[in-house]
Amino acid sequence: MKFTVLESALNQRILLITGWGGGTKLLQPLSHALQHKGHSVELINIFNGLDTQALQQHAEQAKDFDVIIGWSLGGQLATLLVDAVEQQYQQQKILITLASNPCFVAHENWPTAMSPAIFQSFKQSFEEDAIATLKKFGFMVCQGTATTKQDFLQLQSLLQPQSLDLLKQGLNCLEHLNTVEILQNYTGHQLHLLAKQDFLVSYKVLDNLKTLGAIFLDAMLLTGSHGLPVFHVYEVTDKICQYLQKMD
Repeated sequence: MKFTVLESALNQRILLITGWGGGTKLLQPLSHALQHKGHSVELINIFNGLDTQALQQHAEQAKDFDVIIGWSLGGQLATLLVDAVEQQYQQQKILITLASNPCFVAHENWPTAMSPAIFQSFKQSFEEDAIATLKKFGFMVCQGTATTKQDFLQLQSLLQPQSLDLLKQGLNCLEHLNTVEILQNYTGHQLHLLAKQDFLVSYKVLDNLKTLGAIFLDAMLLTGSHGLPVFHVYEVTDKICQYLQKMD
């Protein structure tokens, strides 16, 4: 099987996928920082990765990019896209995930994740009071660092209203998506940036990823909360650009 190989790491076409609950505005600073470094970036919201038609539409879009980056749930969706593009178009894209767990809810083969009981409680809370639950989730995104309160205020100023349908679909994805096998078998380049103080995705996921044995898998631990790409824009941008330069 023949794969398309990138000619240069300069001016890469990047598809950037945001996380659950907040909209694309949260990652606009990261998008702008990557553009300032000479890359072209298209920023999109989450989508229903469990829906075959939606996944296919986004795979058609993703094939025109060199790098697929996703934050949190967006990282799982990015993983689905690089797999779909490889299977359908015989192209390998560079995959980069930010504060993302390939399996958000724990199961026997991937225990380093949120317990099913806690997730079900969160899901039930969302059904009963979506607005209050989103606020609580926003705080968890910022939790773990000395700047949690300031970060939460910044996060609140960037949040965009999301449709309930999209949010429910996203929760469904978080509950059921398991992209571990894709990462394990992917022969393209992949980088996973995790945050040491992340309240939602344990930094121990780093060790799990490294044991997968994928050919071109790199994983790195940075200082910060789950909101790493929101609150540490320049550090994340530098790590992404350094990685892409290695591809040149």
